[in-house]
Amino acid sequence: MAVNTSGLHEILAMPARRPAKATLVGQADRPGFTLEHLHFDLGDGQPVRGLLTRPPTSFGRMPAVLYCHAHGGKYGIGAAELIDGRPSLLSPYGSLLAQAGFVTLAIDMPTFGERQLPGEDSLSKALLWRGETLMGKMLGDQLAAFDWLATRGDVDAQRVAAFGLSMGATHAFFLGALEPRLNRIAHLCCYADWATLVETGAHDLHGHYMTVPGLLAKTSIVKIAGMVAPRPQLICVGETDPLTPQQAVERAYDETLAAYRAAGAESALRLIVEPGSGHVETPAMRQAVMAFLGEM
Repeated sequence: MAVNTSGLHEILAMPARRPAKATLVGQADRPGFTLEHLHFDLGDGQPVRGLLTRPPTSFGRMPAVLYCHAHGGKYGIGAAELIDGRPSLLSPYGSLLAQAGFVTLAIDMPTFGERQLPGEDSLSKALLWRGETLMGKMLGDQLAAFDWLATRGDVDAQRVAAFGLSMGATHAFFLGALEPRLNRIAHLCCYADWATLVETGAHDLHGHYMTVPGLLAKTSIVKIAGMVAPRPQLICVGETDPLTPQQAVERAYDETLAAYRAAGAESALRLIVEPGSGHVETPAMRQAVMAFLGEM
């Protein structure tokens, strides 16, 4: 079934779009980049940590990346992944992107970083009982962060990408479906047909944030990824990643590719499957991401 952006909002039980306000609470010059510590007000009165990296010298309006952090059961990391990295990444992206001329923003998702309480299980249940979803809440926060990022004086609003690994990958392509102003989408290690994940039992390896009642009855993950078309999208997965079994990746890609073909944009969709690799970034993925973002 085809679902438009409005329909996807409804399935996710998305909160109303609200403007984000940010306060600069600290700034530090690090080798090759400047780090800004931010507190966001997303409308509920609770400060949300944001970390932003940028070149130490402004070059007018620069391209930007909305960086979506991962899950991995490491609830204490959150937005700090941007500057500190995590075991599944080769190294942090924050300094690398700043040195390549990007402004990059990451915020803590609910239940992560400085927002660890309530935890994922507790918050997921509470939201579902109220007719909301944790995925919808997370994506609403990411969209508010995008809106703020796009208004910065040093950011070219026409050249903002979304990028992430694992949970961040899921957020990235959902955001691409929800926000047509995103220039391009890149994601690592979380692209698969969810119906196939259920068939294989691999769905149980993923977090509760992915529990969206009725989603598969109304659409599919691959159709959502296809909503990014005709904008460029880079998909990277590991061949032996248990979270994205190959049959689930193949089914997903066939459908997403069909959406790109229908939009006359087949060349804008790229898939990298790393032989023998699991749920981790590889050098080939890193190289592809940086080249892909550099095309903005």
